[in-house]
Amino acid sequence: MKKFWKVANFRLKAGLIITAFFFIVGFIVYLFPHVDPFLYNSYPPKLGVSAEHWLGTTSMGQDILWQLIDAIHNSLTIGLIVATLGTVVGVFVGLLAGFAGGALDRVLTVVTDTFVVIPSLPILILMTSLMKGSSTVFLMALVLALFAWAWPSRQIRSMALTIKERDFIHTARFSGEGTFQIVATEILPYALTWSLSNFMNATLSAISSESSLAVLGLSPANLLSLGNMIQWARNRNAILAQQWLWIGSPIVATVILFIGLFLLITGYNDYLSMKRGR
Repeated sequence: MKKFWKVANFRLKAGLIITAFFFIVGFIVYLFPHVDPFLYNSYPPKLGVSAEHWLGTTSMGQDILWQLIDAIHNSLTIGLIVATLGTVVGVFVGLLAGFAGGALDRVLTVVTDTFVVIPSLPILILMTSLMKGSSTVFLMALVLALFAWAWPSRQIRSMALTIKERDFIHTARFSGEGTFQIVATEILPYALTWSLSNFMNATLSAISSESSLAVLGLSPANLLSLGNMIQWARNRNAILAQQWLWIGSPIVATVILFIGLFLLITGYNDYLSMKRGR
């Protein structure tokens, strides 16, 4: 760990620190006992900053700080679920198509290319509109994951097509290794490094997609996320009421989280390039 931290570039270090902070807030501080910030009139409305309410309260009597913490938790949960499903399914389908070849490869390629070219925004708008007000974090993540696997699958397939023609793959075949063993022990290790980078990028994309839908008023009304927190503040005229912390805190948190994930992704890619001597 000390060696890694010593050779890691500034962007990777900054990205790790920022991302770790949000994970601590979203998954550790979130577990501290607190009043449900989704409930109305838990506190007097429009309170200012104080020792009890670090960011004040909303016009609906909700603690802004705990609303923000819950929103970070839900947004990160959605991002992680989407990234996990998209990366795992994409890597599996891509490796299967690239290594199997033949009719199976053609069928999987057609399905993958179809999901790549389909405009996802209209379908996401339709699906979220149909389930508005009755969705859960997991269901929202499944909707976003529907389009998160296709592009990784396409890239992994190209990687598999290149790797399977190398000499060590032919050697493994001649030594009696089965298809599954070759994919798991010979090809998958090459895909893991890329998969980690794609996982971080997919997390960023998923949070961005959910936040965009929420700001448009299309995210489930019972889901407390960063995007919905911004949308609710807009609907309650937080700007006209000069409740800057209510609408400003989720915006600032979203921007910093995106910067942290971006620095983590680009810093990690530069770190890999340095290790390979490029």
